Amino acid sequence: MLKQAVLCLALGLWAGSVCAETVYVTDVLRLGLYDAPDSSDKPVENLVSGTALEVLERDASYAHVRLADGREGWVKATYLVTDKPASARVLELEAEVGGFENAAAAAKSAQTAAEQELAGLRGELQSNTGSAETIKETIARLESENQAHIERLEMYRHTLPLAWVVPALVVSLVAGFLVGLWWLDALIRRRHGGFRVY
Repeated sequence: MLKQAVLCLALGLWAGSVCAETVYVTDVLRLGLYDAPDSSDKPVENLVSGTALEVLERDASYAHVRLADGREGWVKATYLVTDKPASARVLELEAEVGGFENAAAAAKSAQTAAEQELAGLRGELQSNTGSAETIKETIARLESENQAHIERLEMYRHTLPLAWVVPALVVSLVAGFLVGLWWLDALIRRRHGGFRVY
């Protein structure tokens, strides 16, 4: 029988530690944390409203609790609630709103930077489009000039330019005159035995 009682007590303690619930100190209150389940001595610490506590054991008047830093103590159970108090929820919501405001400001600055980059890209596109149109116009002008040169070439294909004909005639006349002199000199020398007689 004693073994069964010890076993039930151990199972009860084990189940109590496994099924520990998280509770909070209720609104607008400072709750004393005591070393024993008795509030006659001075509290070890005063807990503010919204402090999260882990209940290890509970009776009708007191609850044995563990703080987030691992310290343990006893508090009056009537001041514990399972829902977070409004002040703690308001603080959490304010922190969440602050996070949203920071995210919105970051998104706004990112949007501004993206709009500036878009404006720069649009300007670059317009300048590239303008330069592409300029290039197309230049290509069209050069193609028309090339076509005009081809037509002129076809027109003068079987003729010689005057700038070539005149020098060619002068060179031909001078060369013909010099060749004629040389030929005459050679005939005179042959006829007179190698002597020049004019």
